[in-house]
Amino acid sequence: MSLVGTVETSEGPLAELWKEYGKADSRWLVSDPTIVSLELLTVVLCPLIAVLLIYAVLHTKYYRHFLQISLSVCELYGGWMTFCPDWLMGSPHLDTSSWLYLWVYLVFFNGLWVLVPVLLLVRSWSSLKQLHDITPDDVTTHRKKM
Repeated sequence: MSLVGTVETSEGPLAELWKEYGKADSRWLVSDPTIVSLELLTVVLCPLIAVLLIYAVLHTKYYRHFLQISLSVCELYGGWMTFCPDWLMGSPHLDTSSWLYLWVYLVFFNGLWVLVPVLLLVRSWSSLKQLHDITPDDVTTHRKKM
């Protein structure tokens, strides 16, 4: 919507959803260049990584954790760059006067985009640590079983 106009002037159910969120973060109503840039990354690159990650998880591919870490970092970076510049300016675009806007729209919904990547990073860390902890004897034993 922001590439061909603004959410504020758009029509339809998706526009209405973003207009509602725009009550908490007004940058989503206009074509804010930082938000549009980050959303292009999120809408184009992240789904491609996510599809590859699903395939890697389902088929136990060696590159699963590389993709999982890449996707998680991408999402965390997007969240940071969405909010940090606004925080540094004193949050002029964020409406925190309403309990709904602050705790549901800004904290809960955006918090999910932090919690899930952090959990995935912890999972990858744990799996990679287990791989590192394998001793040469474990590898020899495993090869003999094959």
